[in-house]
Amino acid sequence: TALAELCARRWDEGNAAFPPSSLQISNIHAGTGASNVIPGELLVDFNFRFGTASHAEDLKREVAAILNRRQLDYRLHWQLSGAPFLTGPGRLRAAVTAAIAQHTGLVPRADTGGGTSDGRFIAPLGAEVIELGPVNASIHQIDEHVSVDDLGRLGDCYLSVLEHLLLAPR
Repeated sequence: TALAELCARRWDEGNAAFPPSSLQISNIHAGTGASNVIPGELLVDFNFRFGTASHAEDLKREVAAILNRRQLDYRLHWQLSGAPFLTGPGRLRAAVTAAIAQHTGLVPRADTGGGTSDGRFIAPLGAEVIELGPVNASIHQIDEHVSVDDLGRLGDCYLSVLEHLLLAPR
């Protein structure tokens, strides 16, 4: 089926910063709920988790090609919530790295594995974008929570980042 092909498709190989792109089905609906009625249509909500190895337009073209090969009558509604981005080494990244090391004793590593970032709205403006927040082991789950101790250390990190950026010589 077209859905199986879309889900199994290897969209790209990923790269050093991002895993391979994947298609995620979030909802499927067909019919009225009656067991004796053949549905006239199938609605599928899906999204792509993609990094810098793919482009939205290429993904759109490939989805259409798969559906066209199956000779399906379909309509697609695309909504790009934001393009993937990378922030390379710079002043902000150095300040954040130093602050984390100072207040936690840990040496952070750059990682794009945190999921969708609101930074996608700022990155196209050319700004350095880094997310610094609490440990998110329970993020988007029932009873999401963070440690109160982590919040204190996070505040200390934020203050150190500001001091480094505003008070350190360039």
